[in-house]
Amino acid sequence: MSAKALLVRATSTTLNATAYVAPGPTGRAVFHFFVRPLARVRLKPAEEPLMATARVERIPLSGAGVGPGKETVVYAWGDGERPVLLIHGWTSRASRLHALVEALLARGYSPVAFDTPGSGEAAGRSSNILEYREIIRRLHTRHGDFEAVVAHSFGVAAALFALRDGVRTKRLVGISGVGSFALLTASFRGMTGFGERALRVMRRHVERVLAPEEPGVWGHFDASWRPEDLGAPLLLLHDEADTLVPLAHAHAIRAAHGDRARLVVTQGLGHARILTDPQIVAQVVEFVAAPVAAPVATPTEAPVKAPGGAPAPVGPGAAEAAEVLDAPRLAAGSR
Repeated sequence: MSAKALLVRATSTTLNATAYVAPGPTGRAVFHFFVRPLARVRLKPAEEPLMATARVERIPLSGAGVGPGKETVVYAWGDGERPVLLIHGWTSRASRLHALVEALLARGYSPVAFDTPGSGEAAGRSSNILEYREIIRRLHTRHGDFEAVVAHSFGVAAALFALRDGVRTKRLVGISGVGSFALLTASFRGMTGFGERALRVMRRHVERVLAPEEPGVWGHFDASWRPEDLGAPLLLLHDEADTLVPLAHAHAIRAAHGDRARLVVTQGLGHARILTDPQIVAQVVEFVAAPVAAPVATPTEAPVKAPGGAPAPVGPGAAEAAEVLDAPRLAAGSR
């Protein structure tokens, strides 16, 4: 275990104890761990040419749940017509969406992306879903209704939160998306060692201190909260072996949104490579470009086979898998 991991474990042990005697300060401290990215990732050489062509603007942030001195860095391309908003995930940056931006730009769309506070080129050390929402609201005010919103990882949860709160889009694409805060906090608990009471006081901090004007706001972060308010079709793409955001999150989003959501499961693309895979990029662009009322064509494939060439057997969990196959399933292959 690294020195940093040992420090987190030691801190969680202390805060698990203080949660009983000082819930307010403990909730604030646990929240600090929850919202701080693991690292500030750097711009990759493959991303530099596109980012050099962007119109760049720094925008100071304010509003409910927004920390002091926070800012976002916004990147825009195209002529401003047919805007598409792209939202990066946790411990990431706007440039990681470069393949999608390039493909959308080539089809005549005007991509808009941003770095959240503490990510990419934006100042700060942390961000949270309320700050994501504030940024998305501001860009919606500036650009009008979006032709599509394309989000990755934690950005999917943020997109759903904002889209059920007045932001409008014709379509939503969720890639490797977080759909359940219960699953997310369970993963956080497993990685850090924070106990159930420590997580409860963190939730209380969010609801009573950061967003007191929105009762029960923590529950609003889940895909299952008021899904009917979205009203737009969803394309969900998720790798079956994603170790950072398990496939269960995609199933949670699909279950919440019913017939509006179509889930495509990939193989061998993991959590990050899926963003630059040519088949995935093409599928996203075709979904964005298709008429809203029309079904979107998807790549065809042979039936999934069990080892030895026989049809895959029906057994426990087969009903859930069949829902994915109805999408249909995209076997992207190991890369």
